[in-house]
Amino acid sequence: YGTIDELNSHLGLLRDQQMDAHSKEMLVLIQKKLFTVGSILATEPNKDNRLKIPRIGQEDIALLEQEMDRMNENLPEMTHFILPGGHTTVSYCHIARTVCRRAERMISYLHENEPVPDNVLSYINRLSDYLFVLARKLSKDLNADEIKWIPEKLD
Repeated sequence: YGTIDELNSHLGLLRDQQMDAHSKEMLVLIQKKLFTVGSILATEPNKDNRLKIPRIGQEDIALLEQEMDRMNENLPEMTHFILPGGHTTVSYCHIARTVCRRAERMISYLHENEPVPDNVLSYINRLSDYLFVLARKLSKDLNADEIKWIPEKLD
């Protein structure tokens, strides 16, 4: 759960950047959900006190998916991988995304040894995708260039 805390801190830094109010509101909501995730991960499984901790529900995952769909409607089709960067705000979003991916790997590893609720892992997985789409949206909003990664041809 230290990585979840790190992710939450990166999201706070991202939220402090220039962006639309709706994206900031979503980041606050996500930060609150990450406290829930941290609480779930810090509590021993199958303990009665786990029942008092809020849950991550399907509706939380669905919200991330709806937000990604909404943002994608206004973005150009992605035809190549893109290099992270182009604007400081976009870079902060990509850093948060990679920390989220690390958290997902760590939670998967934890789940192999100690059960973790399925929705927790699903939420973190969808969150990293949300952060990728948000980075693309921020690039567009801030008129930052998306540099495509085009593999070098082998001779």
